[in-house]
Amino acid sequence: MSASVRRGREAEQVAARYLEALGYRIVARNVRVGRFGELDMIAYDGETLVFVEVKARSSARFGVPEEHITARKRRFLVRAAQAYMSLHGITDVPCRFDVVALDFRRTPPVIRLYRNAFGSEEAFQ
Repeated sequence: MSASVRRGREAEQVAARYLEALGYRIVARNVRVGRFGELDMIAYDGETLVFVEVKARSSARFGVPEEHITARKRRFLVRAAQAYMSLHGITDVPCRFDVVALDFRRTPPVIRLYRNAFGSEEAFQ
């Protein structure tokens, strides 16, 4: 397993523990959705279905993690979430997109949560 894969798994584990401590209920991780690729995490925050994107960096060389949620990435996430909901027959459920950004330059890592980080309207602009 490469160092980047290990770091990614570690980041997702840290993010999951953080979200669970906030009361989120994780229902799936690393979900493959056809041609759309993968959703990092799917959870419920109360009655709201939350699609969580986890971004981590261990260096400032490429900027902060949340800067890598581009318009293209947002479109991908919205389409993947729509496909997931369709495949699982999920309708009439409020949903949103959260981003967990982890900065591993410090120990413990700095965690930033962006609730409702973007909406489907924004992703299609």
